Order: sequence, then structure tokens, then C-alpha cells
Amino acid sequence: MQNMSTHQIEVSCSKAGRHSYIFIAVPIIYSTIFIIGVFGNSLVVIVIYCYMKMKTVASIFLMNLAIADLCFVITLPLWAAFTAMHYNWPFGTFLCKLSAAAITLNLYTSVFLLTCLSIDRYIAIVHPMISRIRRTIMVGKIICISIWIVACLASLPAFIYRTVIPLKDNITVCAFYYPTNSSQAVLIGMNISKNVLGFVVPFLIILTSYTLIGKTLKATFHGQRGRTRNDDIFKMIVAIVLVFFFCWLPHQIFTFLDILNKLEIIANCQFEDLIDTGMPITICIAYFNSCLNPFLYGFFGRNFRKNFLQLLKNIPKFRTHTNLSTKMSTLSGRPSDPHTGSVKNTLPLNEREELHIGNT
Repeated sequence: MQNMSTHQIEVSCSKAGRHSYIFIAVPIIYSTIFIIGVFGNSLVVIVIYCYMKMKTVASIFLMNLAIADLCFVITLPLWAAFTAMHYNWPFGTFLCKLSAAAITLNLYTSVFLLTCLSIDRYIAIVHPMISRIRRTIMVGKIICISIWIVACLASLPAFIYRTVIPLKDNITVCAFYYPTNSSQAVLIGMNISKNVLGFVVPFLIILTSYTLIGKTLKATFHGQRGRTRNDDIFKMIVAIVLVFFFCWLPHQIFTFLDILNKLEIIANCQFEDLIDTGMPITICIAYFNSCLNPFLYGFFGRNFRKNFLQLLKNIPKFRTHTNLSTKMSTLSGRPSDPHTGSVKNTLPLNEREELHIGNT
């Protein structure tokens, strides 16, 4: 690491992943995710904290999920600038480490919270008697604290091994640096745990939970009046599973390919270019899940929508506009001309974030 600070490093495949369309498209997508993610998740936090008061286990999970997504999306402008400047990092070592750790932290907190939320819904719907005993607010808080602790521990290697590295083409990148075989083994282990603990195991649990929930709902509401309501719930469940799967699957595939590259099972510049080109695209897809979470788990909920409308009513400008519109609508419906009996209302009514550098 001392030699790295005084000498520039040469990368064997220096052109891998460096395509003009990556430097244009990825920053735009990152910026879009940042805007939508901050807006949507902030609304979820405000509504749950101010109106729903975190009175249920599900609301506690949703609150922590929104906070985890917020902690991540606020770092996206840095990665957008990093990519737009052709992978040149001007923000210093600390922000490099902190932003990298935030990515891993968000990955594990989001996935674990979604998994716990699916288990919570399974217990509440399939085993309602057990849920009265085990689904308590205290249990929910303890689970969330445990998830944050585990996620922080899992993000430590990213904070330790991610650093600012000078390259020979006069740019400075924020990347993983492993000067020894032991540090490279740690990074390979991080990718394997990302595949197994960050996707495969949680997805199997989520899929199993929602499959059993769907079967229970179908059996309970079969032939009853609530069938339409049940169909809506079932469609939302299917959407949750599909969105989680298709958002994270491409990134997990390229993470696995990156493992093969680090182990030199497949090691050539063409393969590395494939990884470095596809990784930022799959990262964009995976990170888009942070935008969809508020809509899937919040805005689709009837109770959340009710409290969201209550929030809008408490905004002075919105309330004034609403009252004015109501008065004008009422006024326009009154006959102002004795000959016509009515007046028509004429008022008009929205290079890959993870650049890995091998030992040279």
C-alpha cells in the first residue's frame, strides 16, 4: 500500500469497460435513480414516522428499508460523477471508502429486510394465532438492529480494501486493491457471499413465503366476495417476487463471472471487457430496486395511501389549492345566468461502479 501511494499502477487490460456510451448513459441513470429514490423513500419515512407511528412489525421493516435505500441513493451523485469523468475519482479516500461501504450495506440490509418482511407476512396470514404471540414491536426492532449489525460487518471489507488508486494514464480511481493473495481471497469471498447470502438464499425464502401466502389466500377467498381483493393482493405478491428477481439476477450473474475472472479460471482481456462493460448496466438495474421498493411496499398499501393523502392535506400550499379548487367547483355549478341556468367552469385542471484492479 505504501508503494501504491508513491508509484502509479499499470492495469493489464486498461481499455476494459471504457466505452463512450457507458460514460453517458450510466450517469444519467444514476441521477434518475437518485431523484426518484430520494423522493419516494423520503415520503415513506415521513408517512410511517409521522402518521403510522410504526405500530406494526411490517411498518418497522418498511421504515428501515426506506432508510437503507436512502443511505445508498445519496451516494449515487458521487458514482455518477465518477463514471462521467471516465472513472476518475476526485472526492478523496474517505468518501471512496464510505460510498463503497454504503453499497454493500444497502445490499444486505435491503435483501434481509425484504426477506424478513416476507416471513412476517407469511406468519401473519398463514399462522395468525402464532403471529399474535411472536409478531411484537420489540421483536421487530431487535430483528432490525441485528440486520444493521450484520450488514455493517459485511460492509467492513469494502471499507478496508476500497481505496483511491493512481493509474498510469493520469487518472485516480476508487477501486478495490489487493496487493496480496490473502486480500484477494477476501474480495473473492465477498463476491461469493453476495451471490449466496445476498441473493440465492433470500430469494428462495421470499419465493417460498409468498407461494405459501398465495395458496392460503386462494383457498380462503375461493368463491367468496373478496375474490377481487384477493386477486389484487396476489398480483402484488407476484410483482414483488418478479421485481426482486429480475432486478438482482443480472448483477449476481456478472458478480459470479467476476469471481471466475479473479480466480483466473477465465482470464483474458475480452472476458474482462465483457465484465467491465456489463457490470455498470446490471448495477443500474439492481439499484433501480431502491426506487421500486417504496411503490411496491408503500404506495400499493391502502393504509399507506390514506396516510399519504393526510400528509398532502397538511401541506399549506396543497391545502390552499385544494380548498380553492373545491370552492371554484362549487361556484361554477351555481346558475349565474337566469336564462342559461349554469356556467361552464373554464379553469384548467407528472466504467462500472465497482472497478476492480488486480495485483500487477
